[in-house]
Amino acid sequence: MKVLGISPLDKDATVTFSEDGRLRYAAGEERFTRVKLQDGFPWQALQDGLARTGWDASEIDEVAYPFLGWEEETRLFEKNLAHERDFLDEAESAATRSQLRCAQQRVPTRATPIPGLRDPNERMEKGFAKTLAYKLLASEGVVSRNVAKRMSGKWGAEASKFHRKWHVELESSLDELGLGGKLRRFDHHDSHAANAYLTSGFDPALIVTLDGYGSGLAGSVAIGRGGNIERLHGVEFPHSLGTFYESVTSALGFKPSRHEGKIVGLAAYGDPNILRDALLARFHQEPGTFHIVESNNLYFARMLASEFPKIDVAAAYQRVLEEVASRFVEFYLRETGIRDLVLSGGVVANVKLNQRLRELPGVDRIFVHPNMGDGGCGTGAALLSLEASTRPVEPMSNAFLGPDFTESQIADALTRAQLPYDRYPAIAPKIASLIAAGKVVARFDGRMEYGPRALGNRSILYHAKEPSVNQWLNQRLGRTEFMPFAPATLYEHRHACYRGIDGADYAAQFMTVTFDCSPLMKRTSPAAVHVDGTARPQLVTQESNPGFHDILTEYYRLTGIPSVINTSFNMHEEPIVCTPDDAIRAFLQGNLDYLAIGDFLVAHPTMRR
Repeated sequence: MKVLGISPLDKDATVTFSEDGRLRYAAGEERFTRVKLQDGFPWQALQDGLARTGWDASEIDEVAYPFLGWEEETRLFEKNLAHERDFLDEAESAATRSQLRCAQQRVPTRATPIPGLRDPNERMEKGFAKTLAYKLLASEGVVSRNVAKRMSGKWGAEASKFHRKWHVELESSLDELGLGGKLRRFDHHDSHAANAYLTSGFDPALIVTLDGYGSGLAGSVAIGRGGNIERLHGVEFPHSLGTFYESVTSALGFKPSRHEGKIVGLAAYGDPNILRDALLARFHQEPGTFHIVESNNLYFARMLASEFPKIDVAAAYQRVLEEVASRFVEFYLRETGIRDLVLSGGVVANVKLNQRLRELPGVDRIFVHPNMGDGGCGTGAALLSLEASTRPVEPMSNAFLGPDFTESQIADALTRAQLPYDRYPAIAPKIASLIAAGKVVARFDGRMEYGPRALGNRSILYHAKEPSVNQWLNQRLGRTEFMPFAPATLYEHRHACYRGIDGADYAAQFMTVTFDCSPLMKRTSPAAVHVDGTARPQLVTQESNPGFHDILTEYYRLTGIPSVINTSFNMHEEPIVCTPDDAIRAFLQGNLDYLAIGDFLVAHPTMRR
């Protein structure tokens, strides 16, 4: 059975080609249009997938989409927003202002510089009028309750409009392709649950999904067994950990749905206890669920950001996220007795949260779907198309599901760019020697990665011995980050480098969990270790990526160090490179030392002078 999965059109539109439950191709439209998180119907990704799989559109048996029709989606969230209004009428107000006055007394004087901040205690400067408005609109009471209700109502009106827009665009585009009669819609969180469980290889598994919004919910818990998915609980929107974290991302001056990783990095510098109690007071936690007071009142996060250091605000949101999610998951671990945990949804892009969930006493193994955000929902929907008894529950051997390019296509691109090159039939030793010599090497090889992480085929590589690389290389690439670059580590050396990695070593092949670093890792690869002593590794196996594994093996032979820096091959605010032309442009703009593209090696023009 040939199934085309299409992820939600509102952001990061992605196609997945699945045949009898096995993934043949998957790629996001952003990689082709070069617009980050591209919305709309994924025409270019679809055409590329058809060409590379050899499918004709007429051969597709079903088109799977991970949202219900716009009228049903509207009905679901309007029902739950009505529930929220009742909840807000009954919920007691917390003593917000008194809590914050106490919190102010706990803010320390700091002098140690933090890369990316002008001052370690930097706050969001909003001016007197806005700061006063935030206090009025966010301090719990009649005003803030009404603001929260009004903002939820505004969200609902806009969401209904957008669901209708994408509903129409999806159906008209499929009609154009002759596929209109083959559309099948799925519940959003069922789609998240399916991509986590059916690509994990864990059977049975406890499935947890956490995101902003989907089909009336902001999260779900289910059991996966024998290919079947049985939901135990749904977290009603707007009680959303995704919205919770998006609000602080925006309040601290970053872009929601794009820059949440910056908050994770920033949080490690702050003291979570300064604002933890005030923030946690907004959660009503019960066994197996939670509610958030005034979830859509975005002024609360803005008030905190204007009154407290950014690092302390970020630290508190990160800590509360971890505490609430851990308590939620722990309940179902105890209730079900299932010890293998699988995760999906935008919230679990948070690698520090995933570490905390892995460390829960009831968890033996953990897996996070590599494309955990909405871009992966088309995959889940496609896998749900099969009857439960016929769905394979198999681990992903790798995430290299996108396009690749021939030697002649690469050579043609280099010729067009007028770049001289050398060709190496065995290029891995040369790349390893360049990295060992302190050169920055951009690697473009094989099929493109599916999902947000660069896993060696569209990566920039450097040795991990020099912590300052996190500043100067980011500057070259036009980026601002608070978390260090991630390490790519030989799988065989995982125990020497990381603590508590057993049970998460499969998940770590996709760079989805942080771990505490060993003394060896801190000493030999300090550039990859965050201020809190953790790293977000990609474990590289011979089976998953032979070429990248060969590079790391040779680098280890030369240096005795089993890890290198691996950061995504792209310029700031651009998607990861897709084609040879993309790679050449980013290589030249980023002023990188070398480009290893297929079997070809190119020195930057400035290196040849």
